[in-house]
Amino acid sequence: MSKTKFVILFIIFGFAFLFITTSLLGSTGPRGFPQPPDSILTTGSDSPIAWKNAVSTIILPIKVVLIGPLALPQVNFLKEDPPPPFVGIYFIFYWTILALLIHYFLGKLKHS
Repeated sequence: MSKTKFVILFIIFGFAFLFITTSLLGSTGPRGFPQPPDSILTTGSDSPIAWKNAVSTIILPIKVVLIGPLALPQVNFLKEDPPPPFVGIYFIFYWTILALLIHYFLGKLKHS
């Protein structure tokens, strides 16, 4: 698979994953990005519904990698409620770098 196709698919599936998990596990209704009082990482983990707690615990490592530096407690980027295009641009930039690294390492594994 070419790098360009891999990056495009990675970005599409990243946004789909974030939207689906936020919509299913969020307490404030369906939306693309978590809004206060929902946290981007703990969405669903404080829910009284057992399946939301279980799913949130299972997908937490994936979300930590996909959210990247926004998951750091020192970053107040999402707490300031930036316009959605800035959050989307950040994710596209971060996921492009992440997808290129994954593509590179998968290529190394394939050739060895």
